[in-house]
Amino acid sequence: MVAGSAAITARLRQAILDGKYVDGERLPAERELASHFDASRNTVREALRRLEEMNLVTRRVGSGTFVSYHSPIEGRDIAEVTSPIELIDVRLAIEPNIARLVAVNATARDLERIGEVLKKVADCGDSPEVFSRADEQFHLMLAECTRNPLMAWLYRQINDVRSHSQWDRMKNKILTEERIAEYNRQHRELYTALCNRDAETAERVIGKHLEKARQDLLGVEAP
Repeated sequence: MVAGSAAITARLRQAILDGKYVDGERLPAERELASHFDASRNTVREALRRLEEMNLVTRRVGSGTFVSYHSPIEGRDIAEVTSPIELIDVRLAIEPNIARLVAVNATARDLERIGEVLKKVADCGDSPEVFSRADEQFHLMLAECTRNPLMAWLYRQINDVRSHSQWDRMKNKILTEERIAEYNRQHRELYTALCNRDAETAERVIGKHLEKARQDLLGVEAP
């Protein structure tokens, strides 16, 4: 029996939700799907278009169709097995390069946007909750201003883990008034380096910023 586009959409959607095709994986080529479902390539193409509208796949001309669905359960699992120290270690591995890319690639408007978010962070006062949420947005803005969509996507995953209850339990101890003031000072120093297109200084400042956060976290975790 020849399958229509709605039926193909439903079956592929279920396969993605069930994890048969995982985030980032390339789906079979249109001709393979057409053969599998006994349908025309135009019908398959329409099914893939519908999946794209559901934000389940991304279609790249010349490359194929890739799954872009991130399972909420999978996200919770990785957050539950990642400690706050491990999260900081990942940030140390990624964010200095983010700073370098921003210094090189950001437009003048990008730098204005970073400055706008930075002002919101500075205006948070000494509330750990408010500062933490604003700080997440500041660092995400940096990732977005690298002009690299994959880097921005990666940082959204970091923020997902960062919002886990493990961090919520510790931030009131870590984010004292003095530490918030120091983090804001480092943010301003980083922003100055970015505006000056000084990639080397930007890398150094963000590294120092995250090392301080790591040491503050270790101090809270120490018996």
